[in-house]
Amino acid sequence: MENSTKVTEFILLGLTDDPNLQVPLFLAILFIYLITLAGNGGMMLIIRSDSHLHTPMYFFLSHLSFVDLGYSSAVAPKMVAALQSGNKVISYNGCAAQFFFFVGFATVECYLLASMAYDRHAAVCRPLHYTTTMTTGVCALLTIGSYVCGFLNASIHTAGTFRLSFCGSNEIHHFFCDIPPLLALSCSNTRISRLVVFFVVGFNVLSTLLVILISYLFIFIAIQRMHSAKGQQKAFSTCASHLTAVSIFYGTIIFMYLQPSSSQSLDTDKITSVFYTVVIPMLNPLIYSLRNKEVKSAVWKRFNKYHPPSLSMEWARN
Repeated sequence: MENSTKVTEFILLGLTDDPNLQVPLFLAILFIYLITLAGNGGMMLIIRSDSHLHTPMYFFLSHLSFVDLGYSSAVAPKMVAALQSGNKVISYNGCAAQFFFFVGFATVECYLLASMAYDRHAAVCRPLHYTTTMTTGVCALLTIGSYVCGFLNASIHTAGTFRLSFCGSNEIHHFFCDIPPLLALSCSNTRISRLVVFFVVGFNVLSTLLVILISYLFIFIAIQRMHSAKGQQKAFSTCASHLTAVSIFYGTIIFMYLQPSSSQSLDTDKITSVFYTVVIPMLNPLIYSLRNKEVKSAVWKRFNKYHPPSLSMEWARN
């Protein structure tokens, strides 16, 4: 490849070049990543080990936790290592691999969130037909489709971005290999690449967001028709958690990739990127578990094995 003979490595400039902020940033990112590992890993373990959680909703949640671990791990370890050692160099192939897995897992998350919205729609709007609608085969098909669409999208963007020539500076004005800073660094004509990014990302984001919005429109209509206040509260509580995660994730994605290139600031992009690469994977297990009685009950069962019953019961009540 033409560009591989000219640039063999990149330098990730990171969030800031202020030496006084390197240690605080290192500690903060390391702490968040460890919480992400514990939270998402714990969520997958609990769902797998408790038979009461072997339902479509928790099946999708377990994959969401895996995906959060995937795209967080594509970025955070390199970021932590660079802050700790000061070595900001990443190889050309390493940059392409980081780019591929980050884009792949992030896109899978879009489709999983849409699948989860459809699952909630089936549970709230057609509860009597839920077991026949969300069968094991349907859940598997939706999940496999999410991964296929995600990594097909990653392949398109990786091929389109790394076919460009990088013949000048090799300093990436970012803390990981992402589309906007790589396009800004290329000495090729990036007009077609930017159009591909806009339309492909736009299709993935807007199509999945449309599924989510339509699903929740019918869900809210169904909630309004419920005669039981307890049923309304339970349905709304489930929707609120999912909509919180959707709003944060899609808000940052749209801000990052679907705004005109002329209005983009790489410094602003870096701040925005921190939310969906580091913070959101940490928040998702908290959003979906702390207000969920079934998950708390499953955690309590495992917690009770290693602690006195009185202490476990007090924790469960809280």
